[in-house]
Amino acid sequence: MGISLVDGIIIVVYLIIVALIGSLSGGRQKSVKDYFMGGSNVPWWAVAFSIVAAETSSLTFISIPGLAYLTNLNFLQLTLGYLIARIIIAILFLPAYKKGGLVTAYAFLEERFGFRTRRYASSVFLLTRIAADGVRLFSTAIPLAIIFKTSLFFQNWSTFNIYLISIIIIAAVSLIYTYTGGVKGVIWADVLQMTIYIGGALMALIILLGHLPPDFTVISLGDKLNLFNFNFGDSIADFFRKPYTFWGSLIGGAFLSLASHGTDQLIVQRLLTTRTLKDSQKAIVTSGVIVMFQFALFLAVGLLLYVFYKGVLITDPSAPFHKADEIFPFFIIHHLPVGIKGIIVAGLFAAAMSTLAGSISSLSSSAMFDLYKPIFGKNSSQKQELFVSRVFTIVAALILTLTAFIFIQLNQSVVEIALGIASITYGGLLGTFLLGLLSKNVSEKGALIGFTAGIVVMLSVSLLPILCNVTPIVHWTWYVALGTVVTISIGIFFKKQQ
Repeated sequence: MGISLVDGIIIVVYLIIVALIGSLSGGRQKSVKDYFMGGSNVPWWAVAFSIVAAETSSLTFISIPGLAYLTNLNFLQLTLGYLIARIIIAILFLPAYKKGGLVTAYAFLEERFGFRTRRYASSVFLLTRIAADGVRLFSTAIPLAIIFKTSLFFQNWSTFNIYLISIIIIAAVSLIYTYTGGVKGVIWADVLQMTIYIGGALMALIILLGHLPPDFTVISLGDKLNLFNFNFGDSIADFFRKPYTFWGSLIGGAFLSLASHGTDQLIVQRLLTTRTLKDSQKAIVTSGVIVMFQFALFLAVGLLLYVFYKGVLITDPSAPFHKADEIFPFFIIHHLPVGIKGIIVAGLFAAAMSTLAGSISSLSSSAMFDLYKPIFGKNSSQKQELFVSRVFTIVAALILTLTAFIFIQLNQSVVEIALGIASITYGGLLGTFLLGLLSKNVSEKGALIGFTAGIVVMLSVSLLPILCNVTPIVHWTWYVALGTVVTISIGIFFKKQQ
């Protein structure tokens, strides 16, 4: 049972509505600040919803249920660290950002260290966001690809080509309302999208509960209900290699969220659209509470999918799916009633596109404010700047689309790939920001050396095990913490040498 004509109509109509809302709610932009900062008058609750949609939409809807299906509830431990980090961001980071009337996160680094540091940080952000969100764009295309596989029109197409056309369609729709509505359009589209996909997930959960066998008990899930993992391993090295331990998740999750929400333009751009500092603080902390609920919801869906499919392994030749990220989309398309299926798939597309739209907007805003304008656009008019910004928006969408093609052949969980990529450079970014916020004596040269050292160390830690085919030194949840410690240590050491 695939997608019916009714479901198809619902999906198409919904995507059109989202594109229209995103385009129209952005209003008429007269300057790049209108285009990238929404006039700094967006309500805090809308920003909170938008942050959640941007950071977890496609990954949550597709990958988290698959992760729970394969493992247990340990992933939820990360959200404790996420919430702690957002409180720290509200207290430490946001006052510095809002006080200076900054247009990007990296403008703070120029005020503290100099333009070279701002340009370097922005360049690192651009490369990281392209790689990580290329993965997210690929994950967004998974359900659409599964739908196409059930269609007679695509019956003779290869899997690669089906994913190819799916990625292009999703990117094109996201680009339309990002290009026309700017960041305000993206935010208001996010509000609608998050409401729909959370509602869709709840509907799927209720339907799965209705399919539980008569003799089912929660206790029968056994180890899959494990939430906290206090396994310290047999040695210190073993402790840092183990996935999703409690302390690794708490500390690692806190450092990851400090970097992603305190230094990444994807999130900071949204926080800069609020009216006041207090509004930004409410938005960031509220988003952490919502994320805890959202992760719990999708992990619960994954556990019920495990019961529904009787725990069949993805390696089993008879399994109807062979990637963890295909499990939930497969259930939606083949087991949900007509109409409900269309609503949930439409919500999935819309929710997933919020991350892509936000990424396109943040990439183009950073390229404009941090690289183009200080170097080439000092004497440009507002009209010229707005034109260049829209060009950057198109270029960002094209680059993300091409990057997504790379990940079509991978079988690893998409959520872990995306977070692992981002974590490699996040440590250097976070360490540099903390040096700027907490130390008045570190020079620009020291900050750049520490930043570079943090990235080099994390590239070595992440890539050497792959290249040498050996056991990883640490699990990816520790990447940001390790990179931050290296960056700060080198920066402080350099300061002492002056």
